[in-house]
Amino acid sequence: MNIEEYREFCLSLGDDVEEKLPFTSFHYASGVLVFYVHGHMFSFFDCDHFSVITLKCQPERIDELKARHSCIGKPFNLSPKYWMGVDAESVPDALLRDLTRNSYEIVKAKYKK
Repeated sequence: MNIEEYREFCLSLGDDVEEKLPFTSFHYASGVLVFYVHGHMFSFFDCDHFSVITLKCQPERIDELKARHSCIGKPFNLSPKYWMGVDAESVPDALLRDLTRNSYEIVKAKYKK
């Protein structure tokens, strides 16, 4: 899945999804695109280097996913207890969609309005 396809997928998850570039004042993070539900992030990646997508996940699933899929690793700059990094270049599209939808659902359920 390329960057635009992934962006469109994230936006298709619900009318409550927003996308922002919240770190434009930071030189090294100015291209980080973040997707939010109810004002809380569920996915982000660097638009300039679409190599790792950071997603939220249930803590009890992360180790299993890492063991089963070589494309799952450490998240960028967040707690590895609740977040994981996904190699955008090697992850199968179906797995990326499932993991992203799961991340969206976790955040949506936690921060329901």
